[in-house]
Amino acid sequence: MGSIDQETNNKVSTESRRKVSEPPMYKVLIHNDDYTTMDFVVEILMVIFKKPQEDAIQVMLNVHREGVGICGVYPYEMAETKVESVHLLAGENDFPLKCTMEKE
Repeated sequence: MGSIDQETNNKVSTESRRKVSEPPMYKVLIHNDDYTTMDFVVEILMVIFKKPQEDAIQVMLNVHREGVGICGVYPYEMAETKVESVHLLAGENDFPLKCTMEKE
């Protein structure tokens, strides 16, 4: 039994030495257009990105002034899901809102 314990201890110590790298992160961006209302953008930011109203308004104003705003930074799958959710809600409300993601 001593050899089994020794093998188990070696396995654990080898695994604990491996460096775990963080997954790549992606910025989710909303782009300005001439049709989507500011109120709808604020709603998207609050519902999909869980932003408090004040933060959502600030991001929306940045989108309006700069042409694009960062909604958040997420792992790939989460960013992709948020982009799809924005497009789905925008389409259901007849807005052409563009949402993209880019590697940070």
